[in-house]
Amino acid sequence: MDLKLEAMVNSIKNYFRGVRTEWGKINWPERKQVVTETVFVIVIVFVFTLAVYLMDIIFKGLFGLIK
Repeated sequence: MDLKLEAMVNSIKNYFRGVRTEWGKINWPERKQVVTETVFVIVIVFVFTLAVYLMDIIFKGLFGLIK
């Protein structure tokens, strides 16, 4: 193997060793926290969707009066 290829293979190996080391340092959230935050996000999206829909209805009505 020539020197450049060997250096490249070593750098790739070092990269994946570092990834494996960092992977072990990850602090994963508990299931309850994930479920709670997911439900919270879904509720917020629903509320904002409803708000935009209601504003659309109101502005359609207001712009309908202009005609």
